[in-house]
Amino acid sequence: MIPDFIIKKKILEYLEEDLYYGDATYVESKDVRAKIISKDNGVIAGVRVAKIAFESFGINVLNSIKDGNKVKKGDIVMEIKGNSKDILMLERTVLNILMRMSGIATATAEMVEKARSVNPNVRIAATRKTTPGFRIFEKMAVEIGGGDPHRFGLGDCVLVKDNHIAVAGDLVKAIRLAKYASFTKKIEVEVRSAEEALIAAREGVDIIMLDNFKPKEIEKVIELLERKGLRKTVLLEASGGITPENVKEYAKTGVDIISSGYITHSAKALDLSLNVIG
Repeated sequence: MIPDFIIKKKILEYLEEDLYYGDATYVESKDVRAKIISKDNGVIAGVRVAKIAFESFGINVLNSIKDGNKVKKGDIVMEIKGNSKDILMLERTVLNILMRMSGIATATAEMVEKARSVNPNVRIAATRKTTPGFRIFEKMAVEIGGGDPHRFGLGDCVLVKDNHIAVAGDLVKAIRLAKYASFTKKIEVEVRSAEEALIAAREGVDIIMLDNFKPKEIEKVIELLERKGLRKTVLLEASGGITPENVKEYAKTGVDIISSGYITHSAKALDLSLNVIG
């Protein structure tokens, strides 16, 4: 779990962006109550972040739903009480965070539900196709939606991709160089064919990424690895252009992991509003 102080630091950075010149609109200073209301159906994410934001400025959270709860249009997400100036100062920043995180959690939950309906053990994972400065919240939202965050950064796993192989000169050399990186980290290798997947498995990698493989091609890889007695020695990850529309077809192949940039770079934000109620 990401510590509260890191979340608070990020929130202050976002507020600095929005309040660089202060608030140009006059706001009377008094205690008020307000509600955050959903205008969409989906999965809520970011409640913990919103609470930290409000409480950092002395605003009391009177009640709220939990991260991961499903909401329908008109549902109350959170009720707060505090100084009117502080609530209006935080309004847009908090809503932006909640809306973006909830959109990602909703998209992730949809992918997880569809994939696991045909492959109960498959994981839906995020990628590093995230918004600069907002990655920790996008990864949190993926987890809230039932997905796996995958790598938070370059140092989380030794991932040998096509450009690494091009620099090294060939696949085997790239894998053997990768083994010098760290004995504590798993090695994942992106391959371009069933033959390369076999080479990677024989070299003892932990995860094979089947990037931009069609489902039928993935099935051939699995069949080859099973025939050679190597299927159980590696995790197989499918990636590349996987969306809610085709995720079932990829899950049916029997892969262990499906990684999708869609859930972070293309998820539609959940529409939320904050209303002062007196």
